[in-house]
Amino acid sequence: MELNLNKKKKQKTENSSTGNSEVFASCSFESLGLHTTLCEQLKERLGFEAPTLVQAQAIPVILSGRHVLVNAATGTGKTVAYLAPVIHQLQKCDPRIQRSDGTFALVLVPTHELCMQVYEILQKLLHRFHWIVPGYIMGGESRNKEKARLRKGISILVATPGRLLDHLKNTSSFSYTNLRWIIFDEADRILELGYGKEIEDILNILGSKQQKSVGKGNTTSQISEVQRQNVLLSATLNEKVNHLAEISLDNPVMVGLDKKIELQLTHQDAKPMEFNGNDILEKDGKPLSSSTEEYKLPAQLLQRYIKVPCGSRLVVLLAILKHLFEKEPSQKVVVFFSTCDAVDFHYSLVSGFQWLSRQQSDTDVKQLFLKCNTLRLHGNMNHEDRRTTFHAFKTEKSALLLSTDVAARGLDFPKVRCIIQYDPPGEATEYVHRVGRTARIGEKGDSLLFLQPVETDYLPGLEKHGVMLTEYPLQKLLDSFPLFGMRYHPKNFVSVDTHPWVVSLQKALESFTSSELKMKKMAQNAFCSWVRAYTAHRGELKGIFMVKKLHLGHVARSFALKEQPSLVNKSLQKQTKKRMRDQKQKNVSKKRKVGKR
Repeated sequence: MELNLNKKKKQKTENSSTGNSEVFASCSFESLGLHTTLCEQLKERLGFEAPTLVQAQAIPVILSGRHVLVNAATGTGKTVAYLAPVIHQLQKCDPRIQRSDGTFALVLVPTHELCMQVYEILQKLLHRFHWIVPGYIMGGESRNKEKARLRKGISILVATPGRLLDHLKNTSSFSYTNLRWIIFDEADRILELGYGKEIEDILNILGSKQQKSVGKGNTTSQISEVQRQNVLLSATLNEKVNHLAEISLDNPVMVGLDKKIELQLTHQDAKPMEFNGNDILEKDGKPLSSSTEEYKLPAQLLQRYIKVPCGSRLVVLLAILKHLFEKEPSQKVVVFFSTCDAVDFHYSLVSGFQWLSRQQSDTDVKQLFLKCNTLRLHGNMNHEDRRTTFHAFKTEKSALLLSTDVAARGLDFPKVRCIIQYDPPGEATEYVHRVGRTARIGEKGDSLLFLQPVETDYLPGLEKHGVMLTEYPLQKLLDSFPLFGMRYHPKNFVSVDTHPWVVSLQKALESFTSSELKMKKMAQNAFCSWVRAYTAHRGELKGIFMVKKLHLGHVARSFALKEQPSLVNKSLQKQTKKRMRDQKQKNVSKKRKVGKR
């Protein structure tokens, strides 16, 4: 059956895994060539009524056995796009595959959370195919337990690169002689996290092609005759991804790289567009990469920015969160921070800060400022705590998640209503991944980007990629809060810093932080790490996020500190003096050279 994917009638489907994506009314998973039972599982277990665009394009190609490069936005159902064809091929083997045959498919992912998510989807899809065994290995888990699972046999293995390489080198019972598929999910993120060397070592150990197996049984010989199939999935394209594609893909098919491309595909005879490694980053003779491509974002996503003076950032953040959860108690909100210390500080603050918004009396009892279930997630947490947070935020109907970028990629949290980027991301691509946690499955979503007045040059960088933001009405929000039991309408104030509600809340926050030694220490640590992160911006962003433009006393206020931590102050003073001293020495040496001439 021929499918002209760009001409199919579009419709929306409600399902927790596809995210914001288009489906095709006259296209079904059966028509793509998938087994009927697998199609039923897709509908019953994951809620897929019909394939999304990337699924309709990728599944027939992967079924054809060709190497594939998939470039598609987050939340478009990429996980099912590669898992479904693999399961289809394994379930039709006759005789059935067995655990003793070892690993047939390997899925490489960048983070613990994505590893668990892919594994959970696998479990749902394999409910009716019990002889195909899913499994996972990742850092933080018991290596001995993982060895025991590998010894028994895992048919489809999800892994993080570091732990996989460890087992490939040191676990002799790990059987991968029947390996047929290597899949790189979120390849750009894997490389951004510094796993490039590990990936090359893994490919060297596994080899690029399937070798003849020495295993027993007809199943083994059947699988061994099929060449290795590699699939690379990446939301953005850059030089590192290009290099990985060159060393891992053999004459691959590209899917989703150009929205104008019309693919004529059948599951029996795919006729895909092909390219070589040099074509990946070029289109019409121009570079096609994260620096030039236009990002695809859901049409129903409301994107706004809020311009906040540095010293009022914390108060405004709490005000917005309070407004969101009082307006709609049952919702999920994610706030992104630049450092682990910042996550820990804000988590402790939100979990413990109590305040009275009216005049105190003997009968008044302080209450939590934010009455919501608050969770935290970052890379320095132990594995068990990360797993608990991941599952809790997925299942809760209402919760606030404070996180670093560890939650920005690939994770599917159902019903997230709002994304707040409290610290702007270091790259425009990360902005897209962060907001991709909301406005999924055709639902509405909001995103809010915090910017200081000196940082507004960040916006044109997003506009280059077609990302347009409108300004959030901050004063209207602040005026809506009552103070001392009365609503007020301030007529004149110079800035947000002088707003009576802001002043009152800031004093209360500073009093709370200074009264508890632990909180004060956490605030100081968060301050230090935030300044370090601010100085670490690269490229064009260095001219926007400049420490010399900051008032460090105001930065301290944003962490509810009455005074600027002296340690950081001295450190920065030393750095400044050293730079000035070095500059003077350079000028003196130049004058000497001129004098000699």
